[in-house]
Amino acid sequence: MKTAEIRELTDKEIEERIELEKTNLVKIKLNHSISPLDNPMKINETRKNIARLKTILTQRKSNQNK
Repeated sequence: MKTAEIRELTDKEIEERIELEKTNLVKIKLNHSISPLDNPMKINETRKNIARLKTILTQRKSNQNK
């Protein structure tokens, strides 16, 4: 998910997407521990997506407080 796409979402949608990505990350890690994934970089991509979502959400909240 690109940063521009994330900026178009509302705060509520971003929070929901964070929860969705977190559950997806747990599933991916579990599947990877049982049998190797075809693309293990998927774990890193998911972690980076969560970080992007959290960063933009934090930026919005800090801008509201100013």
